[in-house]
Amino acid sequence: MRVPPSPADRPSRIGLFLRRQKRLLRPIAGLLFLAGLGSAGYVSLKIPAVQEQLAPLRDKLLGTSTLRVTSIHIDGAQLTSEQSIRDALGVEVGDPVLDFSVSDAREKLDTLPFVDHVTIERHLSGEIDVHITERLPYAVWQHQGHFELIDKQGNRVPDQGMTGKDAEAFTKLPLVVGDGANTSAASLIDILAQEPDVKAHVMAAVRVSDRRWNLTLRDGATVLLPEGEEAPAIHRLAKINATTRLLDRPVLLIDMRLPDRLTIKEKPPAAPPPSDAGNTTQDTSAPAPHKADTPKPVSHPVHPASKEAKKDNPEENPDE
Repeated sequence: MRVPPSPADRPSRIGLFLRRQKRLLRPIAGLLFLAGLGSAGYVSLKIPAVQEQLAPLRDKLLGTSTLRVTSIHIDGAQLTSEQSIRDALGVEVGDPVLDFSVSDAREKLDTLPFVDHVTIERHLSGEIDVHITERLPYAVWQHQGHFELIDKQGNRVPDQGMTGKDAEAFTKLPLVVGDGANTSAASLIDILAQEPDVKAHVMAAVRVSDRRWNLTLRDGATVLLPEGEEAPAIHRLAKINATTRLLDRPVLLIDMRLPDRLTIKEKPPAAPPPSDAGNTTQDTSAPAPHKADTPKPVSHPVHPASKEAKKDNPEENPDE
């Protein structure tokens, strides 16, 4: 007959719990062992001696054809040249794909002119996808003797020392001049875009005392626009130019500050060609001109509009 165990021989509650959880403790212990082994392996890979020993194996793996760059796709770039992007990536088709560092390439691309941010994807199939998001400049702002690219809100767009083809953007953008021109340029440029014939004649827009605009035309003429009424004045100028070709005529000043009046100052007539002073041969038979026959210089009166233009010139009257 089997003798029942005494109370002293019975296992404790903890022992009973460990026996019941034995199936769960074994996998957990295995995971902890593997985690420790992986951590030790990761730390050992940082040791230069271990890296040197593993270098031949790494080079052998990187040399296989299945881990080489097969194609590079670039999209989103409008002002940044493709060659500049490829130079910043530092990789070409045929190079080991695992040698390509996404973080290093992103840092170099961020230094290119007009680049706002970059997205780069590297695939083990050998494809590298690059998406460029540019901060497009809206105009060139000249103030205090400096030229800066600005966006539509008037904020500065870093050019980051652009050279070569990237610098061509300066010649393709509208030029605005003066204090406050950067924040007020968008509305004026949008109005000019509605009248392409007038816009084609405009070389720069000058902000006068941060109140109104003067348009400097390519032939040197100046158009004085009214304060806060730029749109009606430009549309009226386009209609006048369509019938009279005013912007192609030799004028110095077009004052449109009054809605019911248009003042035009034309260029003075060309001076007569100078006499042939270099001809040393004289006809002694011809009598010398009499003093009374010598033409007297004629002084041309100044048009009142020139005085108004002088008053509106920000360089001469900056406190206007």
